[in-house]
Amino acid sequence: MPSDAFTRLVDDHYASLYRFALSLARNATDAGDLTQQTFYVWATKGSGLRDPSKAKTWLFTTLYREFLRIRRREHRVSAIEDQPAALKDPPDDTMDVVRRLDAQDVVRVLQGVDEVFRAPLTLFYLEDLSYQEIAEALMVPVGTVMSRLSRGKTQLRDLLSERARDPQSKTIPFPGGRKGAAS
Repeated sequence: MPSDAFTRLVDDHYASLYRFALSLARNATDAGDLTQQTFYVWATKGSGLRDPSKAKTWLFTTLYREFLRIRRREHRVSAIEDQPAALKDPPDDTMDVVRRLDAQDVVRVLQGVDEVFRAPLTLFYLEDLSYQEIAEALMVPVGTVMSRLSRGKTQLRDLLSERARDPQSKTIPFPGGRKGAAS
């Protein structure tokens, strides 16, 4: 790929890839590494892409694969079957909370959503990918994307409700009772 074309590709997609990587990795250093690795893989293998209009999906898929590869290596991957089912109705005060939160707060709360649900939520709401594009990027069926989005939204609502009860909280509530420091 000519240098100008590669530079243009990086300029067009760096910010959205970095946001996606940050939502997965939960820290800026790992997100930067994932994004850089994704562009490295593009530089070495991207010329094999037959349809240039699919570059964005290819990049998101590659970033997600790199993230999973790292997670597997660290033995921290959790299966979807192990995730708790979201059975309760969303609280009524959720919409009031959403109106009061700024974008940075929402992204911070999103970090508390389980990874398996956070990835499709991020791709759908922050990166404006379609269900099909998300399915391709995450290498899952479209039905799985829709299910994960639904369950992820339920988790997000629960976290927002908890945030509404304690708006001064500097911690992110994690499912299962764990707490993580907001950054």
